[in-house]
Amino acid sequence: MFEIQNYAGFIVAIVVFQVIPGPGTLAILGATARNGLGAGFGAVFGTLLGDFIYMLAAILGVTAVMHAQPLFFRALQILGAAYLIWVGGQLLLKSFPSPARSLAPQQSGWRFFRQALAVSLTNPKVMLFFVAFFPLFLRPDASPWTLSAMVAHVTLLSLFYQLALVFVGHLVARRLAALPIVRRWAGRCAGIALIGFGAKLAIDTRG
Repeated sequence: MFEIQNYAGFIVAIVVFQVIPGPGTLAILGATARNGLGAGFGAVFGTLLGDFIYMLAAILGVTAVMHAQPLFFRALQILGAAYLIWVGGQLLLKSFPSPARSLAPQQSGWRFFRQALAVSLTNPKVMLFFVAFFPLFLRPDASPWTLSAMVAHVTLLSLFYQLALVFVGHLVARRLAALPIVRRWAGRCAGIALIGFGAKLAIDTRG
């Protein structure tokens, strides 16, 4: 679908990456916990804009490699699968600190937008992730529309998930995120899923 290889796997991978607690997730939960829905929405759009900028940078590089060096593109796919396995291994060993929950004076969502954007843009691993991720689901002859469809999928699924974080931030999400054991096991499960998923993609790429 949309000329995306292994479309179901692509959707599953996006969802898995969304539920991994990272700097963006903590920024959204922290903003919502401290200043409510408006702050949470600001953090969501700041995170999405940062990710979008990195996605654009990533697809420009991927497109250039895909057309100029097909063999190197295949190598990039294999390295991408290895990177997913490495990320999964890191999650198995990582500790997940809780977001700050202290009360703060009411502030505008624009302030939290800027803060979340800064968090996203100061995490260059995001671009590295997209450089590794997109080639796994592309054919060498894929059109530019395929990359556009992939960016749209990532953006929309990220938007839905992050808005859900905001809406339940005062109820379930904040409490679960504050429990180290819950966040630890969520990270472990995501790590195992990424290792298995990366191994499967590596096998499929070789085929």
